[in-house]
Amino acid sequence: MMKKLVLLFAVALITSTSAIAQSQEINWMTFEDALAAQKKNPKKIMMDVYTNWCGPCKLLDKNTFHNKDVVAFVNKNFYAVKFNAEGNSKVTYEGKEYSNPSYKEELKNRRNGVHQLSRYLGVRAYPTIVYFDEKGDKIQPISGYMKPQQIELYLKLFQTDAYKDITTQAQFNTFYKAFKPVFQE
Repeated sequence: MMKKLVLLFAVALITSTSAIAQSQEINWMTFEDALAAQKKNPKKIMMDVYTNWCGPCKLLDKNTFHNKDVVAFVNKNFYAVKFNAEGNSKVTYEGKEYSNPSYKEELKNRRNGVHQLSRYLGVRAYPTIVYFDEKGDKIQPISGYMKPQQIELYLKLFQTDAYKDITTQAQFNTFYKAFKPVFQE
């Protein structure tokens, strides 16, 4: 009887742990799916531009994109896109098809050719998060690894449209100094 209770408890613990893990996942989609979703329910897009070999990209995914506060905020306010900057996908954006003509399958986990969309969006380093407005127009790429409270500043800056009132570095500095993060690290 005791073994049966222990087994039932273990199953319940595994099930609840699995449910918690699943609830801490960002709802990633393709860029084209996000653009299509915007037509039905307008939301901004947050695109994580990464590469397979990029260490900071992996840390961003592990430490920031699995943080419960980041997950909840992104899932509620953005369509989230993961985009491999050196992948071989074909993407249509603003009526033009982008690809990676230099892609080599044998290099898929090492440095590879750069995807044309990455270049078009102004991505010059990895990771870069590119933000888009509700119409799919690029707002801004932000490069570098960020902890939850660091990315919170940008998520809220773009989600609230506060960025539209910031036209100088001094104005951004004022916004930055006044910002009070609430995400847990």
